[in-house]
Amino acid sequence: MRRKFFWIAPAAILAIAAFIFIGGYVVMRLWNWLLPALFGWHMVTFWQAIGLLALCRILFGRIGGRGFRPGFRRRMHERWERMTPEEREKFRQSWRTRCGPWEPPKTEGTT
Repeated sequence: MRRKFFWIAPAAILAIAAFIFIGGYVVMRLWNWLLPALFGWHMVTFWQAIGLLALCRILFGRIGGRGFRPGFRRRMHERWERMTPEEREKFRQSWRTRCGPWEPPKTEGTT
């Protein structure tokens, strides 16, 4: 069993290195093609482009994918449905102190 998966670690390391290299190259080429011509900014080197990729990853989080973990919205909906009206109001109050007033969306036919 171990022999079958022995090649996965080196392949993963090579894939990550290739992704970083290709991503850095693409960022460098796009930056150097667009930004100096549009805004008069300086051109960047390959290593500066890698730094930009890392900075974007830190600032904006995951690359691709959805913002929440899988099933998060469904689990929160189920949790909300199990709450009593008192628990719902307590939950709303706790979020009002964090985020400001919130009202659930009104359904058609109610005022």
